[in-house]
Amino acid sequence: MAARWSSSPRTSADVLTTQHDDTPRAARKDFDPAARGPLADIRVVDLSRLVAGNLLTLQLADFGAEVIKIEPPEGDTLRGWRVKGIETAWKVYSRNKRSVCLDLRSAEGRDIVRKLAAGAQVLVESFKPGVLEDMGLGPAALHALNPKLVIVRISGWGQDGPFRHKPGFGTLIEGYSGFAAMNGFGDREPVLPPMYLADSMAALYGYGAVMVALRAAEAPGGKGQSIDLPLFDPLFSTMGPQAANYRLTGTVKPRTGSRSTNAAPRNVYRTSDDGWVCLSGSTQGMAERVLREIGRPELNEDPRFRTNNDRVKHAVELDAIIGGFVAERTLAENVDFFDKAGVTIGPVNDVSRIVVDPYILAREALVETPDADMGSLPTHNIVPRLDGTPGAFRNAAPTLGADNAALLEPLLGAAEFARLVAAGTIAAPKGKTSS
Repeated sequence: MAARWSSSPRTSADVLTTQHDDTPRAARKDFDPAARGPLADIRVVDLSRLVAGNLLTLQLADFGAEVIKIEPPEGDTLRGWRVKGIETAWKVYSRNKRSVCLDLRSAEGRDIVRKLAAGAQVLVESFKPGVLEDMGLGPAALHALNPKLVIVRISGWGQDGPFRHKPGFGTLIEGYSGFAAMNGFGDREPVLPPMYLADSMAALYGYGAVMVALRAAEAPGGKGQSIDLPLFDPLFSTMGPQAANYRLTGTVKPRTGSRSTNAAPRNVYRTSDDGWVCLSGSTQGMAERVLREIGRPELNEDPRFRTNNDRVKHAVELDAIIGGFVAERTLAENVDFFDKAGVTIGPVNDVSRIVVDPYILAREALVETPDADMGSLPTHNIVPRLDGTPGAFRNAAPTLGADNAALLEPLLGAAEFARLVAAGTIAAPKGKTSS
């Protein structure tokens, strides 16, 4: 059983369930197919693949939009990211969605997309620039069918510019944007993020852009538009004032590990039981408090540590002092001590700690939803929380083609639907449905 890091966890019996060994578990959230969210009148046709598009449309789906995943016969590429044979990434990013399986290499498959887009508010795609036009589904063609349609065009490098022809996985963007050059330690190689950072940033920027574009389309006289959403632009925007700083100083920001070049103290420190804590003293008052609480108040008058600029210049010495104090205590003892002192500190959690963490479970940041393969699926809750128009768990991530008949037979008619299934344009559904 993983240890709790705080000696006084804020938990509540009504948000925690336990296993047979009394290990805390996340609250269970059952699916409610009848639930309606604030975006219930929005239909989204999602042609995208992998993380950026799926996370973007997950945000819409969680708040009630009808998201129709258009998948090829082999399924969205995200389904291939399996752990012990289970599509965990697909399950997390595609809840609350529906799945239609089409062969878009056929003219009849593309015609079904046109019919769906004609009645939709949003279409999302992540083909290489120009492919949508080659399919006869470019913005001009789609807006001729549906002038208010919002079209999100996800790519690596943008719909124009000298790199528009290049494939753009997030790895390349994380290097090109300047992120990797700043990440890691100066005496080692630049470090790429171990998660889908570029894709996720693009998804969340894209989600906001969709809401802006929908607002514009719904206004009197409003019309649809295309959103050019490369992975590069959102991640580059998070680099902040790096270009301005370089112009002023002529100096490239160095890789400093977890230490900050803007404020000190700020780092991770090893505890006596081989755990880690992260501590930040980014304000003058907090930095002074840290030194007082570790029994070194005189250091607040030491010329090396008197101001933030002084502390940044002497961060190595400062870290050695704080690190020495932390190293004499366990993780739980450090967190308890500094919490009581009002110092901004916390544990460095890995997932084994996260799944039993009292804060995370009490806040229901992690929840469990029913799942046909796993019994229950631990996953993040709906984010963010709205107290007036919250999102809802309506259904598990669909199996491939699970909604072919429900969505396409009314659209095409029974005879035409049967013909296209027989022809392979509409691929037969596969697998079982999560419940």
